[in-house]
Amino acid sequence: QKAAQNLKPVVPIKFYISSRTDTGVHALCNSAHLDIQRAPGKPAFNEKQLIYSLNYHLRPEPIRILNAYRVADSFHARFSALSRTYVYRLLIGCTHHSEIPVFERDLCWAPVGGHLNVPAMRDAAQFLLGTHDFSTFRSLNSETPFRSPVRTILQADIRPSSGFLSHHYEHRGLEFWELKFRSRSFLYRQVRRMVGALVAVGQGKLAPYHIKELLEKKDSRAFPPNAMAPPSGLFLKSVEY
Repeated sequence: QKAAQNLKPVVPIKFYISSRTDTGVHALCNSAHLDIQRAPGKPAFNEKQLIYSLNYHLRPEPIRILNAYRVADSFHARFSALSRTYVYRLLIGCTHHSEIPVFERDLCWAPVGGHLNVPAMRDAAQFLLGTHDFSTFRSLNSETPFRSPVRTILQADIRPSSGFLSHHYEHRGLEFWELKFRSRSFLYRQVRRMVGALVAVGQGKLAPYHIKELLEKKDSRAFPPNAMAPPSGLFLKSVEY
């Protein structure tokens, strides 16, 4: 908003963001909309001008505008979204947090133990697909009484991935994996709880069918204590319209 105000609009600008995330969560790509009204006689900004101007004023910040589109007045960055895709990055093979590559610090989660049963995690992830009451998989906040706990998970994949410059330290035997989730919307900390439960399955602390049982309990207090994944490995990948 501060960067946009530097463009000298006639009316103060407010950004409407598509998704909010916890502190420590990253975004590869997020979306927002704004209305910008210029002084009489000045032409409207075109897309390229807007991208260049906003990025000029955002230089000190860890954020960049990638694209801009002119949209209808009825468009809303949050409520017009068809789906949102999140990626969670796991690092397997570390027996101690000091073994996490320095360039990956705060960009992945290396669960304790250094090994995960990925086939069991994939079996467990199938229980999350479809429409369910995800009460067990949400943290409570001020919005909880006003939001339905029913969500539809369209995608829940677990695939091998790569780390930054990982080809330079292949001899260390580290493995990167990505958990990808897609839904129209998610509950508060739902993705981090789902990841934490799947990692518990990978560690042998839970069996795949326990995911189904947790869903059926429909109670946030039934979630295993201290099992929620940390925010550092989570990325909002894209918002689809």
